[in-house]
Order: sequence, then C-alpha cells, then structure tokens
Amino acid sequence: MSRHVAIVTDSTAYLPQRTMERHGITAVPLTVVLGDQALEEGAEISTRSLAEALQKRRPVTTSRPSPELFAATYRRVAEAGATSIISLHLSSELSGTYDAAVLAAREAPVPVRVVDTGMVAMALGFCALTAAEVADAGGTVDEAVAAAEKRAAATSAYFYVDTLDYLRRGGRIGAAQALLGSALAVKPLLQLDSGRIDLLEKVRTSSKAIARLQEIVTERAGSSEVDIAVHHLAAPDRAEAFAERLREGVPGLRDLHVSEVGAVIGAHTGPGLLGAVVSPR
Repeated sequence: MSRHVAIVTDSTAYLPQRTMERHGITAVPLTVVLGDQALEEGAEISTRSLAEALQKRRPVTTSRPSPELFAATYRRVAEAGATSIISLHLSSELSGTYDAAVLAAREAPVPVRVVDTGMVAMALGFCALTAAEVADAGGTVDEAVAAAEKRAAATSAYFYVDTLDYLRRGGRIGAAQALLGSALAVKPLLQLDSGRIDLLEKVRTSSKAIARLQEIVTERAGSSEVDIAVHHLAAPDRAEAFAERLREGVPGLRDLHVSEVGAVIGAHTGPGLLGAVVSPR
C-alpha cells in the first residue's frame, strides 16, 4: 500500500474483502469471547460456530480491540507509506472501539484522525468506502473525513430480530424494552438512531415484520440513487428473498450487498437477524 492517506476501520464494517484490498482499507478485529476463549472476529471464529453457541445458550460476549492492537496497525500502515491515517469506527454508544483508537492515535508515527461514525455493519462500511474513494482521488484528510461524515448522516440502518433477548444480555437495549417485547409476544423492528439501537415498531408476526421492514426500506430509499446492504445471521434464504424484493422495488438502487454479519454483531442480535442499510449516494 502506497497511499498517502490510509483508511483504517474495524471488523464490524463487513466490507467485502476484494473491496478492502482494492482501496487499501485495513480492518482491526474486535474480539468474541466464547466460554474462556477470546477469538478474533473474521479470523478465529465463524458465524456458524457463533450461531451454534448461541442456540446452545453458551455464554458469549464481545470486547473492543486493545489500544496496543490499534497502535501496531497504525505503525504497520505508516511503514507501508502512509503519511496520514483516517480511522473510522462503529458507534461509541455500542462499543469502546473508538476510545481505544483515540488512545493509540496519540502515539502513532503519523497523524491519525479518529472518527466515530455512529454507524455499524455496512452503514460503517459505506462510510469507510467513501473516505477511501476520496483519498484515492487525491483528496485531503479533511475532505475524506467530511465525505464520510456526510454519508453517515444520510445513511439509515434498520433490522429485525427474532428476539430482543440477545440485545438485552449485551446491554445494547434497555431491559424494559426487551421485557415489553417478550410480554407482548411481538416481533421487534429496530433502528440505529444517534448511534444507539432503538425500538422502531412492534409487529405481531415475523412475516409481517419483514414485510414492514421492506416497506420502511423502500420508503427511505425513495427514487434517489442509493446503495443498500442486506445483512443476516443464519438466515441466507430469508436475506436473498428480501434482497430480490428490494431489487424489484427500489428504482434508484445502484449497488446491493448481501452478506452474513460477523460474530460480533451476531452475538448481540442472535440467529434470524435480518438487517438493511440504506445509504444515499
């Protein structure tokens, strides 16, 4: 990598590997703790292993990358020729990843701009990709950061889960909201709002919830040019069917990404997750 402005993100961005290689984007892995094993996302634990562990109700937690891991990444990127780094990460409301990056940036051999995107999954991935495209075109750090922040502000993320229990266990949603969903036997639709996960709507059945999710995504996309990402955990058929309906129903669709989330997001959402990210160009 010889780019002067290098882009670093974290493993929850879920960018395709070929896209990362093409733009020289580096991802720092978060950790999944399965029993007494600490495993790096994307390298040491598969989503299938995670789903099996969750279904067996084995204890699963997640943790941020250490500042030392970020420091080593920044050194490696600088040694490869970067004269400055933009480090874009998932919402600080959901993880301490941003804080760890800030600590490491203070001792980096080149200037590092750390950005809390307020996003996660491909909502974060689109921000990192936008910053990389601006940097590839010769843009400055300020220009690349501004473009990423503008895209983050315009991007929406919605998702359906079979149960709120996993989000409650991980502290990503309030116990009262989780209890309400369980007591009423409803299927929750959620959204990412101001960097936090909020309950958007309560629907009676999973089929109606997914149909409503499609309506929300289509309405949010409108007729403007958009990129959309569809995420799932252990539900590939559900995700492909949902994506096909979006291909038919979103007139301004440019790129559509369908992928299974990694172990970190999966640990907090559980099997059956169906998510959609709408990101205007």
